[in-house]
Amino acid sequence: MSLESTPLPAGARASRRAPLLAAGLIVIAALMAYANSFQAPFVFDDERAILANATIRQLWPLTVPLSPPPDAGGVIARPLVNLSLALNYAVGKTSVRGYHLFNVGLHAASALVLFGIIRRTLLRSAGAENAPWLALAIALLWTVHPLQTESVTCIIQRTELLVGFFYLLTLYLFIRGAESPQPARWFAGATLSCLAGMASKEVMVTAPVLILLYDRTFAAGSFREAWRRRKGLHLALASTWLLLAWLVAGSPDRSGVAGFGAGISVWENLLTQCRALVLYLKLSLWPHPLVVDYGTGVVKTATEVLLPGMLVLLLLGGTCFALWRRPVLGFLGAVFFLILAPSSSFVPLASQTIAEHRMYLPLAAVLALLVAGARSLLGMRGVVFALLLVLPATWATVQRNRVYASELSLWSDTVARRPDNPRAHINLGHVLESLKRFPEAIASYEAATRLQPDSPQGYVHLASACFASGQPELALRHASTAVRLDPDDPDARVNLGVVLASLGRAEEALPHYRVALRRQPKASDVHAHLAAALLTLGRLGESVEHARLSLGLQPDRAQTWSDLARALLQQGDLAAAREAGARALTLQPAFPTALSLLGSIESAAKNFAGAIDYQRRALAIAPEYLAARNNLAGALLAAGRVDEAISEYQQVLRERPGDRAAEANLARARTLRR
Repeated sequence: MSLESTPLPAGARASRRAPLLAAGLIVIAALMAYANSFQAPFVFDDERAILANATIRQLWPLTVPLSPPPDAGGVIARPLVNLSLALNYAVGKTSVRGYHLFNVGLHAASALVLFGIIRRTLLRSAGAENAPWLALAIALLWTVHPLQTESVTCIIQRTELLVGFFYLLTLYLFIRGAESPQPARWFAGATLSCLAGMASKEVMVTAPVLILLYDRTFAAGSFREAWRRRKGLHLALASTWLLLAWLVAGSPDRSGVAGFGAGISVWENLLTQCRALVLYLKLSLWPHPLVVDYGTGVVKTATEVLLPGMLVLLLLGGTCFALWRRPVLGFLGAVFFLILAPSSSFVPLASQTIAEHRMYLPLAAVLALLVAGARSLLGMRGVVFALLLVLPATWATVQRNRVYASELSLWSDTVARRPDNPRAHINLGHVLESLKRFPEAIASYEAATRLQPDSPQGYVHLASACFASGQPELALRHASTAVRLDPDDPDARVNLGVVLASLGRAEEALPHYRVALRRQPKASDVHAHLAAALLTLGRLGESVEHARLSLGLQPDRAQTWSDLARALLQQGDLAAAREAGARALTLQPAFPTALSLLGSIESAAKNFAGAIDYQRRALAIAPEYLAARNNLAGALLAAGRVDEAISEYQQVLRERPGDRAAEANLARARTLRR
C-alpha cells in the first residue's frame, strides 16, 4: 500500500497528544532504565578510544577530532564518533557522567525516531486506530530491553548508538519525504543523515539498500516504481558509500582485527555467526545470561553448529520467500539480516566474533514481529501484554547496569559466565592489579596463559603483575617469554624494556623500545619509556627529542614532563627545565618527583630559598623520598644553614645506612660548621 496514495485517517490527523505522550513515556523509560549507569567506569576499549586518545583533547581545528588515531580501538575510521567524544571531553574532561548522559540521550532520541517510523508506517495499514499504541509498545520494549545495556552503558559503544540514530533518522526522513508534496528538503536531510552514519560505523553500508526495500514495500509497491519515482534519492544515498570506502581504505590498522586478513577464514566465520545469530534471537526473547565479552573463539567444523545452521538457513529462506509473497513480514526479516550482515556474515571480525551490541538495531525488527504477532493473535490484549512487559524489562536492565558499576564486578561476572575466555581473565587480572591484589591478579593472568599458551598477551600482563609485586626476575622471565612468542608484538617489547630498565639494564632496553616504535611510531608511551632510558644513560639530546615526541602525541603525561625537565636541567637549560617541571606539577599537583626536581632547578639558579621550599613540599607528600631529603640538605648547606643540613643528612643515613654520598656530604657539612 503506497504512502502517497493513502491519506492519514481523520482520527490520526486530529490527535497530536498521543505522540507527545508517547514521547514523554519513552524518555522517562530510558532514564529509569539507565539512571544507575551514570557512574559506570570506563571499561574495555574505553581506555584506547578515550583515555589515551589525544585527538579528543581539542575541538579546533575540526580536523584534529575528525582524525582519530590509528591505535584508538573503536573510533578508528569513525570520525563522527571521535568528534562526539571530543565534545564530551571539552565539557567534562574524563568525568564518566557526561559520556553516559550523552549515550542515554542518544538512545532515547533513537527510540523516539523508531516510534515515529513505526507509527507513520502503521497509520497507513488496517487497524490504524491502534497504531500509536502498537508503535509505543515496540519502541518502549526496544528502549528498556536488557540486551541494549552493552550498547548504552559501555561508553565506546557510542559507535553503535550513533550509527543506529542516523540509520533510523535516514529512514524516518525518507518516510516524511515520501508523504510530502515537496519532498526535496526531506530527501536532502535523509542523504546528509546517511552520510553522517557512514562516518559513524561501517554498519551504515546497508542503509541505502534498506531504504530502497522500504520504498518498494510500503511506498512505491515495486522496485521498478520506486526507482522511477525516486531514482535521484536512491543514487544520492548510494553515493554515501564513497565516504565509507574512503574511511575504510585510509585505516589499514583495522586489518588485524577485521577483514579477510584477520586470521579467520570466511568459512569459519560463517559457522561462528550461525551460533551468534541463534544466540542473538534467544537473548531477544530471554536476555539471560548477558556477557560483555564472548571472546574470540571460532567454530571450526559444520557439525558443531548443525542445528543453529539449519535454523539460520530456514529463517533466511523464509525471509526471501516472505519478501516475495508477504512483503511486510519479509521486510522485518530483511532488517534483521541486512543490518547484521556487515558484522555477522562472511567478513571475519577477529576481535569479537560474538557481541551483543550488534543487536542494537536488529532488535527492533524482532520486537516489531513479536508485538505485531501478539496483536494479530490477541488483539489489543496482545499490545497491553507487551506494554506490561516494559516493567520487568526495565527492572532487568537496572540489574544488569549494577554489574557495570565497577570494573571488578563486570569482569568477575564475565569470567564466571565465560571461564574459557582468556581476554576476560586478563581484564580481571588488570583490575585486580590496579587494586594491588597481586596474588589474585597473577592467578588470573596465569589462567589466561593456560587457556592461550601461544599468545603473548597473558605473559605481558603476568610480567607486569610480577614486576609490580616486587618480583623483577620473575617478571623478566615472563616478559622474555612474551617476546619469544611474538617478536613483533609492541606490548611485549615495551614490557620487556621496562623490566630491563628497572633492573639497571637500560642499554638492553633500548632495542626493544625501538622495535615497538617501528610498529607503532605514534605510541606516546613508548617514546616516553625510551626518553627515560636514554636519560638514565646520559644521552640527553636523544632523551629530550623522544620526550617531546611523546608529549606532542599526549601532552598530559606528568612523568614525561618531569623527565624532560631533568634532561633539560642536565643540559643547563634552566628556563626550559623550569617550564617543563611546572607543566608536570600543573598536571599532577601532588607530584613529589616534580616538586623535588623544581627544587633542584632553583638550586642550580642559586635561588636557595625557593629550592628549600620545593624540597619541603615534596617531603610533606612523601616523607620517605630520600632523594628530596638529600636535595633539601644540599640546598640548606648552600644557603649557609649548616645545622639544618646536618640534621637532614643524618636523617638520610638513619633511613639508608651506608649511603656514601650522604656520608661525604655530612662530613663536608661538619667541616664547614667547624
